[in-house]
Amino acid sequence: MIINSIKRRTLLGAGLAGASMLAMPAVLRAQDKSLKVGVYGGYFKDSFDKNIFPEFTKATGIAIESVAEPTGEAWLVQLEQAARAGQAPADVSMMSQVAMLKGQATDLWTPIDMAKIKNGSNLLDRFVNKYPDGRIAGIGAVSWYITLVTNTDVYKEAPTSWQAFWDPANADKLGLLALVSNSFLLEVTAKTFMGGTNALDTEEGILKTFEKLADVKPNVRLWYRDEAQFEQALKSGEIPMGQYYHDVTGLAAADGHPVRSTFPKEGGIQDSGCWALSRASQKVEEAHIFIDYMCQPAVQATLSRKVGTSPTVKRESTDLTDKEFAAVSSDIEPIVPRYDLYQTKSDWLNQKWTELIVG
Repeated sequence: MIINSIKRRTLLGAGLAGASMLAMPAVLRAQDKSLKVGVYGGYFKDSFDKNIFPEFTKATGIAIESVAEPTGEAWLVQLEQAARAGQAPADVSMMSQVAMLKGQATDLWTPIDMAKIKNGSNLLDRFVNKYPDGRIAGIGAVSWYITLVTNTDVYKEAPTSWQAFWDPANADKLGLLALVSNSFLLEVTAKTFMGGTNALDTEEGILKTFEKLADVKPNVRLWYRDEAQFEQALKSGEIPMGQYYHDVTGLAAADGHPVRSTFPKEGGIQDSGCWALSRASQKVEEAHIFIDYMCQPAVQATLSRKVGTSPTVKRESTDLTDKEFAAVSSDIEPIVPRYDLYQTKSDWLNQKWTELIVG
């Protein structure tokens, strides 16, 4: 069930927490306090409905009405249209980083008051999503890693660098994600060969990065959209190297499959989603209590144990063991996607990706 959940990665799901409870605020003891929270349908909604929301209600007295979000950016469009009419299909929603930026452009998100997020001091800085003027637009809900994966029957030694993707010895052996906006291979290339992702600050730099990334093409057997297809090929050794989700690979290894996940020296790719509050919501106080609850190290640690997400809070604030932390994360500084590019240059990047990489 956990593997199936993680395969909805692009839907930004997470769930399952049995963490320490907050003291119930006196002002919110009335049973009529409620909050609508948008989460993705299926496994995630089921997980939240069963494991998180009842614990939150027990702790705070705030009833949760969970709302199944559609996938992709359809939910962002619904939230924006509803907000123009003064309606909130959900008060708080889990949103992708690109959707966060697009929502910022229309002032869709009510700024979060960090003075009311007492557990915010535990957050890693990269999980605080800010408007250009410094207002807080969203707070990290969950994160996860894409790493360099190999079949251990084919590769006895683990590679140490993303440079392995370019090694001529690996011709026709790679499985890579098929989209510019979910593979983050531009960022990998920039970090590995160009000194960092700031190489992507200009179109000239992006084109140079594309040129370097194009050198990987002879080594690619499969540009995959279907995660299950690559996972099976990795397990069998048919496609013995590629990029995949760290936690899913670890679960497959624990089940006895000859696979490993490696955090290269340049870092794994860390993707994430945010909790954000619609400007049309009247439940600002309740929303702050919910977000604060979800920032608790104990909640984040339980998410790591049960769902395989990486904590959005500092490692030392949790009680995760070294083994538990390694199963979902790494102390190596991550490659953080350049979400700004997928907002501002989406069409151009997709065009160049098709022309130069997968075409």
